[in-house]
Amino acid sequence: MSDFLPEPAIQGIFRMRRTITVILITLNVDAAVMADESLYSRTFVGSSVPTGNESIEESAESTEEQQPRIPAFGVPTLGGMQFWGDVEFFQGWKIQQNVLSRHYRLLSPTAARFASGTLEQCQSMLRAIAKRDQLPEHRNKAVIILHGIGRSSKSFSTMHSALSSAGYLVVPFEYPSTRVLLEQSSDYLQSVIASLKGSESIDFVVHSMGGLVVRMWLTRHKHDPRIRRLVMLGTPNKGAEMADILRSNAFYSLVYGPAGQQLTTGEHGVSNILPVPPFEFGVIAGGKGDDRGFNPLIKGDDDGTVAVASARLEGAADYLRVPRLHSFLMNDAEVIAATKCFLEHGRFGRDRKPEPVIHNDSRTEPPVSSANQVCNTPKKDTAH
Repeated sequence: MSDFLPEPAIQGIFRMRRTITVILITLNVDAAVMADESLYSRTFVGSSVPTGNESIEESAESTEEQQPRIPAFGVPTLGGMQFWGDVEFFQGWKIQQNVLSRHYRLLSPTAARFASGTLEQCQSMLRAIAKRDQLPEHRNKAVIILHGIGRSSKSFSTMHSALSSAGYLVVPFEYPSTRVLLEQSSDYLQSVIASLKGSESIDFVVHSMGGLVVRMWLTRHKHDPRIRRLVMLGTPNKGAEMADILRSNAFYSLVYGPAGQQLTTGEHGVSNILPVPPFEFGVIAGGKGDDRGFNPLIKGDDDGTVAVASARLEGAADYLRVPRLHSFLMNDAEVIAATKCFLEHGRFGRDRKPEPVIHNDSRTEPPVSSANQVCNTPKKDTAH
């Protein structure tokens, strides 16, 4: 090629190819599905999020079909990010729906794609894999982790490992946080909860907007009696002042989408209409412990993004403030220890008195609990 084109032109072509490749990977474009118009015509029928009311075994018994051929290797993907929502979880395998095209795909625990097309096709492939690998139904306690807006479950990597080591089945829930309203994200959550057929109990550990997704879920779906406890990390339970400041900014609207508008504190936000969880929950907030916080644009103490006063939700069984910034709360060692303790005992420390958030409590900045007050539960107490 260098014999016909000057070197700058060659470099420009390769830069363009790299750019196109990055875009395609980011969007997780499924070439096979896009090429099959008949498959798309079947996929677009019924764009609602599935309910996930059938287990893998129940689906196998109710559907008579030829077993699909299982690929030897899956196609690598980025695992979801902002254009996919989880609708089913089974032993690390996920079925996701694309928020734009509405088609589905089946991902392995390593985020490799093994099927793509309709929900039924992906479920059929998952049944075949479960039968081949003799995957049992879930039997242990599940913890669903929900990331914040613009993030993914990978932001919980350290927390994920710690909870897995404690014996929990960790469900890293992905949802298109910047592409849809909280209502649709909560519908994706319902579908995943319904797919956890064998789990005897289900807990939530949520960061930032993930807590609002759970509270929105309570308004749209029947309460599941298996839900046990919830830990909120930096959730803007009373709205985010930074969203108030940025809501009219075109770049903010483009990046954070419709859910970003719902994070405001005013009439456009949803925090004032969301219910308090009817199950036991605790709140961890980041803050400096003074009246200034990390961000001068936010009134009172804050974690740089969410005010302590907004994170505190009346009805919480326990409250803990740590000197950490918003984006790093979920992987902080003290926060992880406190989270594990709350899931096990309903309090953030076995050697500290719980600090419940009482209705109309005007306090916003109780003293920071030292690290040695957060329980380090013995291994024998946290195994499940």
